[in-house]
Amino acid sequence: MYPKHHFLQLLLVLASFSLSFCTYQNDPFPLHHHRPYHPTNYGGYYNPGRDTGNYYRPESPSLLSSRSNSFGMINSARRAGSPSNSQPIFNVDDFGARGDGRDDSEAFNKAWNRACSSKQGAILVPKNKVYHLKPITFSGPCQSDLTMLIYGTIKASPRRSDYEKDRLHWIKFQDVENLRVEGGGTINGNGKIWWRISCKINKALPCKHAPTAVTFYQCNNLRVANLRFKNAQQMHLTFQKCLNVLALNLRVIAPGNSPNTDGIHVTDTQNIQIMNSLIKTGDDCISIVSGSKNVRATDITCGPGHGISIGSLGADNSEDYVSNVFVNRARLTGTTNGVRIKTWQGGRGYAKNIKFQNIVMKNVTNPILIDQNYCDQEGPCEEQSSAVQVSNVIYNNIKGTSASEVAMKFDCSKNYPCGAISLRNIHLVPLGYQRVEASCENARLDREGIVSPTCSSL
Repeated sequence: MYPKHHFLQLLLVLASFSLSFCTYQNDPFPLHHHRPYHPTNYGGYYNPGRDTGNYYRPESPSLLSSRSNSFGMINSARRAGSPSNSQPIFNVDDFGARGDGRDDSEAFNKAWNRACSSKQGAILVPKNKVYHLKPITFSGPCQSDLTMLIYGTIKASPRRSDYEKDRLHWIKFQDVENLRVEGGGTINGNGKIWWRISCKINKALPCKHAPTAVTFYQCNNLRVANLRFKNAQQMHLTFQKCLNVLALNLRVIAPGNSPNTDGIHVTDTQNIQIMNSLIKTGDDCISIVSGSKNVRATDITCGPGHGISIGSLGADNSEDYVSNVFVNRARLTGTTNGVRIKTWQGGRGYAKNIKFQNIVMKNVTNPILIDQNYCDQEGPCEEQSSAVQVSNVIYNNIKGTSASEVAMKFDCSKNYPCGAISLRNIHLVPLGYQRVEASCENARLDREGIVSPTCSSL
């Protein structure tokens, strides 16, 4: 039990946290991080209520600073669930890890297996050391809730030959319930050895997949917090088939020309919050693909990169579904896209109940984009009649500068036009002396407040 004065402090923190957000539009679904998923837990998502202000304004350039007010409130509110000081600590050094440039995979495996089979405990990766790992899988189920505290740096093996058995993953957490991975340390994918053999860098080379740096697969009630992800081989962080996820205070960094280095990739995952994170990569800052539902991204700084994307969906005539996505308070700078939905011709399924709100664009190409004719291949794509249906999308309080003449584009299917697209208080201006315009094909739109640029049909 907490002492009374600690309990009162916690109540005050929670109250201030609630008050600081009371002026924003209600979240589409509340956080029930340790609550079993059921569709009725997340009612009232598609709320067409007004919100005419509250653009995202980052308070601190350091997203991992303990002095950040928003981070402090979140951390205090979660403190009751933090690892106990009395629980055993499994230090990877005690299992043979050296952090001297040699492979430490065996020691990490031993520490994980010992902690996973114990009734309680935390795995410790000490600070001021760099541990090199080959591809490794941390598997559950475990005997109890488990925490991995990463204070130091984990770096990928510099030898591509180490990935012969599994070219798709470097670090993988699989089938673990109630897992926390945090600590303020760094996970470095050593991606340069992969980028230089990418067909996007050298078009004479064949296109092959590179490993995702960190994958959480079928992990429920998961928290990933206060970490730096750097120079992934391909994607930095993937949540796949997970349920009830909180990802916050993350810093994801790679060069703007690094190929396919998505920041955070969400696939077939439900009830996930991504909060207070800085993402600067060579691909999508956040990508949300099929099977994902109840996704909330709040207070995101993005750029360089390809923006915040839903899709692509419907590739190879697939049937894909994404719903209940809420992006609130984001700042995008110098990205090749802003907020976009992209689907291939020939697909089936839907992308629906989506809201982009309180977003600032600076020097962004294609700030607002729905592309139902997405085609990411060398030759032209065959025209097909079927399409993933895009509907119930709200763009609310979006402002800034466009680096492209077309600042708002809806390129929708003739047979499955975009439906119920709502534009509210949009103000996008040209960068420099050019003009900006909107392009709207096969889209059913409505407008509220000032919308600039606007389609001639409105």
